[in-house]
Amino acid sequence: MSISQDVDNTDDIRSQFVALLPALRSFARGFYPNPDEADDLVQETLGRALGGLHTFTPGTSLKSWMFTIMRNTFYTAIKRRRREPAGMKADVAESEIPREPSQEWVLRAKELEAALHQLEPENREAIMLVCVSGVSYAEASEICGCAVGTIKSRISRGKAQLLLTLGNETRSSIVEKI
Repeated sequence: MSISQDVDNTDDIRSQFVALLPALRSFARGFYPNPDEADDLVQETLGRALGGLHTFTPGTSLKSWMFTIMRNTFYTAIKRRRREPAGMKADVAESEIPREPSQEWVLRAKELEAALHQLEPENREAIMLVCVSGVSYAEASEICGCAVGTIKSRISRGKAQLLLTLGNETRSSIVEKI
């Protein structure tokens, strides 16, 4: 998906941005388990993309460009949080009362999500790009600024760590438990 040569065609650009929203939301959930934080990251990404639209090279992948903006936005926020003091914890009255789901698949999905967020950020990012968002290895390497082999290695290490965290020795053991 790429922006046409005519950057003044705002309807076309808007429709391309809207078409990318599900992929952006999915990628953002790899960075933040909290849906509100993930949506904030998507919004920040869209704002930066619109502001920097003049830097987009027509004929290149809009999806890769947007994912790169999101990745950079996330890492900038992490650096900012490390520099700035943490604020007060949210009011207890605002917190949700946890309710355990009864379906096995919902429990497994929550376990997987928690395990995903225990991975090293680079491994999690590679898995989210390739395995969840369906980005090619080449596109993922471009987004992350590393070699294709590095992406493959990160995915392999990430998957192995996920299996260990979830208490599985092999990939087939996951299927056997369900």
